Amino acid sequence: METIKIGLVGLGTVGSGVLQMVTQNQAKISNITGRKLSVKTIVVHDVDKPRQVNTDNVLLTDDLNQIINDPEIKIVVEVMGGIHPAKEVITALLNAKKHVVTANKDLIASFGDELAKIAHDNHCDLVYEASVAGGIPILRTIVNSFAADQILEVKGIVNGTTNYILTQMQQQNWSYEQALKKAQELGFAESDPTNDVAGIDAAYKMIILSQFSFGTHLSIDDMKVEGIQNIQLADVEQVDSFGYTIKLLGISKRINDGIFAEVAPVLVAKDHPLATINNENNAVMVTGSAVGETLFYGPGAGGLPTANSVLSDIVSVTKNIVLGTTGNSFNNYQHETSLVVAKDINYPYYLSLDMLDVPGQMLKLTQLMTKIGASFSQIVQTKNDTDSARVVIITHEMSKVQLAQLINEIGHIESINLVAAYKVLTN
Repeated sequence: METIKIGLVGLGTVGSGVLQMVTQNQAKISNITGRKLSVKTIVVHDVDKPRQVNTDNVLLTDDLNQIINDPEIKIVVEVMGGIHPAKEVITALLNAKKHVVTANKDLIASFGDELAKIAHDNHCDLVYEASVAGGIPILRTIVNSFAADQILEVKGIVNGTTNYILTQMQQQNWSYEQALKKAQELGFAESDPTNDVAGIDAAYKMIILSQFSFGTHLSIDDMKVEGIQNIQLADVEQVDSFGYTIKLLGISKRINDGIFAEVAPVLVAKDHPLATINNENNAVMVTGSAVGETLFYGPGAGGLPTANSVLSDIVSVTKNIVLGTTGNSFNNYQHETSLVVAKDINYPYYLSLDMLDVPGQMLKLTQLMTKIGASFSQIVQTKNDTDSARVVIITHEMSKVQLAQLINEIGHIESINLVAAYKVLTN
């Protein structure tokens, strides 16, 4: 049986998982593809660094040319992460006629179109299932299973670090700082967690999901991105009493003829499927006009779950090599779509405010809501330790324009401080 040789660029958690799975799952892979797979060369930064995985039958090198100039290596897996020099590495590999599998969401979200064109010009495959939601095969599912359906919305929990932190805040009554510290101790959060907790990681994933779902090409500047750093335990406890939980959700939604995309904390009703997704797990909900709502759930990160998605891409490329069908785009759907204007984006909102505990403050707030044409659905007032009161409100549906007006008006009142404004998921 013919053997297809593979190169790896990077041997961290995911790269080690790929090497392990290629070795262990050889029989099934051969049965499916009619070919053996063998990792021949791995490019690493430090050749002498101790490894947790067996590399006895592999060439470890710090020279990318050992892969680029090797005609035996047909498929290369890039798991080094980051945008640079990963972009230059993948470009060089594609120009050397190597098929590329990557888990690099930052790179694909930022330069996916450019790299896809280079792959097409070289009749190579560029696939990246593992770039979104770890072990959940969501991208290939959208490409294949939703090919004939019109997707109306894709939303979900696509960052395991933030979901773990929010789960601990809810279940353990920990502050954000306490939950983050525990996440770092367990390896769920980096020593510098900014990319995760600020929502940037989730935003990159939503850019890719939007491309696959709507054929539209967004940049991170096209969406509001809000993280979880400012979520207070008092609000986590308050929304719990209202029957909700707070989740960091990515939402990309077709509204009229445009697309609305955002990453931000959202109140999710406890009986909603996304409310049950806890700890480091991910879930993506796809709503199609024909199929309705479908939910895809699984581990959003980790060596073996992500490596499993990488390996499924390797198998897919191997099949294409065997059939002579390489060079087709992973996602062929292209559809020019404009962004939705703020007045057409409507949600109920959870508002958390600190205000002086003196007569007339609630009247001021009510007058502001009347002025912008919005109204309350629920309202609770509690006494703070100082001479202020905490007032929490869930509004009826209001537009982004109305919300911006309200925030602006409150900013001019010294006795009222807006602590938080979060969307409320209604379906």
